[in-house]
Amino acid sequence: MKNIQIIDRAVNATFSLFQATDDEFAAIFPGPGQDMELIEDFTERAGEEQALRILSPVWERPILKRDAQGVHGTLYFEYADRRQSLPESKREVDWPDSYVNLAQRKLFASKR
Repeated sequence: MKNIQIIDRAVNATFSLFQATDDEFAAIFPGPGQDMELIEDFTERAGEEQALRILSPVWERPILKRDAQGVHGTLYFEYADRRQSLPESKREVDWPDSYVNLAQRKLFASKR
């Protein structure tokens, strides 16, 4: 199972984690090394019905942050207007240098 963090603009700001099977994860994050996705892009790519079929079981598998063994992907809701801020590859390691600190730049460079 892979853990997906949900980032949205909800007032509660819980940024909850949910578990996905490898197949579900690959459907949501299809690119090589991809670990970020906008819900709008996923829904457009998969179609609304298929996206619902994939996400419905994921929503039934919440996990507490303290119990999670890592975050494998981030799914953004209501962030389409910030699309230009995400790396084109939708990979965490591809953030522009100006978005991260020096230690992150070094780490990301070693993981590309």
